[in-house]
Amino acid sequence: MDGDDETSGTMIDEIYANGGEESDQRSRRAIMSGDQLDVEAYAALYSGRTKIMRLLFIASKSKNPTVQLDTLRMAYDEIKKGENTQLFREVVQKINGRLGPNYEMDLSWCEGVDRKAEQKKERLENELNAYRTNLIKESIRMGYNDFGDFYYSHGQLGDAFKSYVRTRDYCTTSKHIVHMCLSTILVSIEMGQFSHVSSYVSKAEQGTDALDPIIISKLRCAAGLANLEAKKYKLAARKFLETGPELSSHYNDVIASQDVATYGGLCALATFDRAELKSKVIDNSNFRNFLELVPEVRELINDFYSSHYASCLEYLGNLKANLSLDIHLHDHVETLYDLIRHKALIQYTHPFVSVDLNMMANAFKTTVVGLEKELEALITDNQIQARIDSHNKILYARHADQRNATFQRVLETGREFDRDVRSMLLRSNLIKHDYNARASRKL
Repeated sequence: MDGDDETSGTMIDEIYANGGEESDQRSRRAIMSGDQLDVEAYAALYSGRTKIMRLLFIASKSKNPTVQLDTLRMAYDEIKKGENTQLFREVVQKINGRLGPNYEMDLSWCEGVDRKAEQKKERLENELNAYRTNLIKESIRMGYNDFGDFYYSHGQLGDAFKSYVRTRDYCTTSKHIVHMCLSTILVSIEMGQFSHVSSYVSKAEQGTDALDPIIISKLRCAAGLANLEAKKYKLAARKFLETGPELSSHYNDVIASQDVATYGGLCALATFDRAELKSKVIDNSNFRNFLELVPEVRELINDFYSSHYASCLEYLGNLKANLSLDIHLHDHVETLYDLIRHKALIQYTHPFVSVDLNMMANAFKTTVVGLEKELEALITDNQIQARIDSHNKILYARHADQRNATFQRVLETGREFDRDVRSMLLRSNLIKHDYNARASRKL
């Protein structure tokens, strides 16, 4: 491998050592993400409906029967703390008697909850009708908001969304509007309607006098999720990176602080260049608080920036199984991983005139044949300016002809100078002969 200057040999040795021959200290470093997902610890990060839906999602995606039953058991227990009988019936059907008599259909509980729900709905309707008769805007707003809470707790998300939206006509302060937006955002995320999420985030951000740091952090997270779902990974990264540490556990009915670190870190790694990665992620004191909660993501970002590609890709490989069980990230794992790997390949080859594919394959823990195919795809997409010597297994960079480029710039500068001089001479002659061209007036 030949470098561009005298220091290239040192750089080659360093990168080869980082990629191919990890030091003893680095090889002994524990990678906790390789362990099976601790479902109880994971579920403890969330509350409300999202906790149940995340557990059910893991049960549907996991191939481990023990994990499936554990998540269904926890979902069953969590649902019985609420009022959603329809979701309870679905979970019991999925359990199908596999957890014993304590986790079978509880008809008496369902009937009791449904009976109380009918009574509460009737009471809310009577109260709302009374408020309408009296034309008290604040009371009407609260009445619709109570209806939204009622429908949400019973899993009727469409009706909940409509009720929350109706409160907008009766909002009298910016604080009311922000509350309405946060409620609709919550329901929209649960329904998967992320276009509504973006819309109501924008509405909420207009009420600047009612936005405290916690609400701002919530809105950043919601916008990040909407951009993630739309596969706008760079915008998603920016929103997650802008989330303040004030978030803490205040939004765990939607997202945990650990998710902010994971989503933001992976999206940034896939889309940011080295300068942005350094300034906006590694040196970002606010985001560093989130990264401390997920050491694996923090380490893989630092490894990537430090050109420790083997270690970085090892972390990614160990994280992959658990990330595939994430309700928001599972559809994007493959895409983000491909983007990160491609960036690593490009970054590895960039400083050199030629690269030994055997050494590079060793650095990336892959075969030479597999590496060639990856490089071919990147060269075809014009992401790497190089050609491959398949016989000698060497990648040769196609650097621009600096001498020719310099001559072209000089010629262009000369042409610009000639044009400017001619323009000045023309102007001076027009002034000398007192020739003024006046535009004719329009009558």
